[in-house]
Amino acid sequence: MRPAHPTGDQRNTQRAGPRGVLAALCLTQIIGWGVLYYSFPVALPAITTDTGWSESSTTAAFSAALLVAAVAGIAVGRIIDRHGPRWVMTLGSVIGVAATLAVASAPSVGWFAAAWVVAGIAQASTLYAPAFTALTRWYGPARIRALTVLTLVAGLSSTIFAPATAALLDYLSWRQTYVALAVMLAVTTIPGHAFGLNANWPATDHAAHTRMRNGHVHAVATSRAFVCLTVASALTAFAMFAATIHLIPMLTDRGLSMTLAAWALGLSGAGQLLGRIGYAPLSRRTTPRFRSVLILTGVAATVAAVGLLPGPAAALVAASIILGIARGAFTLLQSTAVSDRWGIAGFGTLYGILNAPTTVAMAIAPWAGSAIASTLGSYPAMFTVLTAIAGAAAVVAIGTATRFQRAS
Repeated sequence: MRPAHPTGDQRNTQRAGPRGVLAALCLTQIIGWGVLYYSFPVALPAITTDTGWSESSTTAAFSAALLVAAVAGIAVGRIIDRHGPRWVMTLGSVIGVAATLAVASAPSVGWFAAAWVVAGIAQASTLYAPAFTALTRWYGPARIRALTVLTLVAGLSSTIFAPATAALLDYLSWRQTYVALAVMLAVTTIPGHAFGLNANWPATDHAAHTRMRNGHVHAVATSRAFVCLTVASALTAFAMFAATIHLIPMLTDRGLSMTLAAWALGLSGAGQLLGRIGYAPLSRRTTPRFRSVLILTGVAATVAAVGLLPGPAAALVAASIILGIARGAFTLLQSTAVSDRWGIAGFGTLYGILNAPTTVAMAIAPWAGSAIASTLGSYPAMFTVLTAIAGAAAVVAIGTATRFQRAS
């Protein structure tokens, strides 16, 4: 089952990718992540103060969006495989605008939750999963470069939108802020997807079509390697996301000031850029299984360092930065794990299946992390559990080797 040889035209497309597609996705990913994801934790205090809704109920509404995104992502990936990303992502942007306006106008917490459920469909249709599918198919062997650029740029979304949302909240109510964000989403992502993704969707070559017809997707999705990959990804995402969400209370528990802990979290985010830059040379020198085990082991080690180091402050900040580096490398590891092992045939569907448990893990990680810390009585104890979970993921990743030749 080796990848088919592309035609001359396909080779040219795979080498460089369609003009303008990467730029369009970079713009829409920054805005999409900023509005549909990073704005919420910044606006949360203002929402609960103004409405009287409990923090747990409003946070549960946001978690519901992630759960819906996990389920919807499988269908979205299947549609993109067949028809391309243009109209799926455009419609997702329209849904995202409508959902954001519904959030802004929510008269009750039930309405608020329903609006975020709709936003989950928009997340599944516009954020990383469809963008990764689009670039993997359009760029072929050059996908790692394109994915690296995309994730480097999109990684700035939190850096831009956390302070931008806070600035809006200084002058506007939270409802007005979400209206402003909806307008921003509308004027950028709808035309960005409709006109920026208008390149021809590469036709599936005969060999790939034959593999699909003969149950390629089913065979891969039920294989031992894919199951191990899915489990390892979900466990790592849970441990990493819970550790990141609880990084500030963990560090303040170790004696750091709130300001220094916040800087550590910000520097951890910046560290993701280094992890993404370093992924390409690592991928050229290692097999998919080896780098999976290496990166997941690195995640476990850095979670352990953050949780178990008693100090000094400089060491804890450095460990936070390294945790960010591991997070950045993991993002690219997950985006290329399927194509590196099984090629690009059915990538959207397979990535949707792979990403669904990971997204669910991210949705429950904030609550579960708090529950673990409360049960065990301390954040260091919680980080010890997270280290064990991440370590288990690295062990499971040993089983992700396949008999298929790596697509290149």
